[in-house]
Amino acid sequence: MRIETKLPKVSTSIFTVMSQLAVKYKAVNLGQGFPDYDPPQALCEGLTRAMARGCNQYAPSMGVASLREQIALKTERLYGRRIDPATEVTVTSGASEALFAAISAVVRAGDEVIIFDPAYDIYDPSVVLQGAHVRRIPLARPSFAIDWQRVRETVTHKTRMIIVNSPHNPSGAILSATDLDALAEVTRDTDIVVLSDEVYEHMVYDGAAHQSVSRHEELAQRSMVVSSFGKTYHCTGWKLGYVVAPVSLSVEFRKLHQYINFCSFHPAQVAFAQFLASDPQHCLALPAFYQVKRDRFRALLEPSRLKLLDVPGGYFQLVDYSMIRKEDDTAFSRWLLEQGGVATVPLSPFCVKAPDDMYLLRLCFAKNEATLEAAAERLCRL
Repeated sequence: MRIETKLPKVSTSIFTVMSQLAVKYKAVNLGQGFPDYDPPQALCEGLTRAMARGCNQYAPSMGVASLREQIALKTERLYGRRIDPATEVTVTSGASEALFAAISAVVRAGDEVIIFDPAYDIYDPSVVLQGAHVRRIPLARPSFAIDWQRVRETVTHKTRMIIVNSPHNPSGAILSATDLDALAEVTRDTDIVVLSDEVYEHMVYDGAAHQSVSRHEELAQRSMVVSSFGKTYHCTGWKLGYVVAPVSLSVEFRKLHQYINFCSFHPAQVAFAQFLASDPQHCLALPAFYQVKRDRFRALLEPSRLKLLDVPGGYFQLVDYSMIRKEDDTAFSRWLLEQGGVATVPLSPFCVKAPDDMYLLRLCFAKNEATLEAAAERLCRL
């Protein structure tokens, strides 16, 4: 039987490949972005209670009402935006489902979608599957800042969506209030939808504040904002996230969501609703929590031959390995895993065409102390 692929340029995700190789070679895994420590104990206990109480059948498609209410309270508390939990919040099975459903809901064949290179790998194929065209704009190295003049020149009457990601994966760059103003200016008086991937929203360091598009009155009216419980509460395997969007966009989003994944894990929704109500300070403590890990990891790597790039947000450290070997990042990451015993992620899979001189790897520092020390000890031997 002949099968013509709909995604000829797509193969197995680099995150899956590196994690499988990490197991095979018994390497320290700093590749895939997940913590190796447990979620809050009270949250786990709440999950157990929810299952014992019988919350094991279908949840409402848009999410449990008590959880949507807590999300609305959190959005107002952190970003000053009052939203209707009944019509403007949808709970999803992780951020990946949310991103795919958001793109599928509004992007049509022939449309154009602007994304910024390097970009999280789900964006491009999600656009291609709609029969639309991706317009990639490279971020300026080493800051990975957006060139807004380039954006203005790229926007056409066919532009349907601009996807932004802050804190940015893989670089950790963050958008400023000035960036949001520029985005608003670019999209003003257009039908462009903004898709804002904010899964690392609570990991912004050195006293900076996360600039969610929810803070920006003009942008919030045309944006779908994606957040992740898994990233915030150290439980990526629970696969729970949510989307905040104005009613017109939420209506379209929910049409797709109900067929992609009718509803999300019911007992986890109940547990999160209770935990958010009882411990609203958890997310406020995350910047300090992760900044300690960032600074500790950077100190451990200081004696190495790796050049450390700045990390204003997220939980990844980019390193320049050109003082060790000058070869493409995929080959070097494979060599490092097999010979150095550390699994990382190269940056080229995040780009449509990586520059020849981009000798960069992404290392996850959302790990316990022993993991970071073991990885750093091996990296300092290179």
